[in-house]
Amino acid sequence: MPRQRPAAASRSPRRALTLRLTLREDVALGPGKAELLEAIRDTGSIAAAGRRMRMSYQRAHDLVSALNAGFAAPLVESAIGGSKGGGARLTPLGAEVLAAYRAAEAAAEAAVAESLARLHAALAPAPGQARDRTL
Repeated sequence: MPRQRPAAASRSPRRALTLRLTLREDVALGPGKAELLEAIRDTGSIAAAGRRMRMSYQRAHDLVSALNAGFAAPLVESAIGGSKGGGARLTPLGAEVLAAYRAAEAAAEAAVAESLARLHAALAPAPGQARDRTL
């Protein structure tokens, strides 16, 4: 059975559409990796990004290594600790890849908005809710 993150693990709101881009057989980019890149950008640390996502440092590091290996240049640069404490940051390519993924995600959401509205209108009421009779 796949391991699931607790609902509170993610700061991103749950989306009706999940976009996973398989760029090559061995390179994929989806909401988890995009969130990790954003967390690294925001925290300046792979470890802090992993904690924010309730993910082990090893898992976060492995995902960053896979991303860095899959693109022409690294998406994340890290510095080993020391007097300045180390840290990590997105490279210009990392920021570009993240922006391109978020743009593709927004375009996909816009493209399916009408269909999603029709599907939502056809749903049975959620448990404990009365059906809207105005449809």
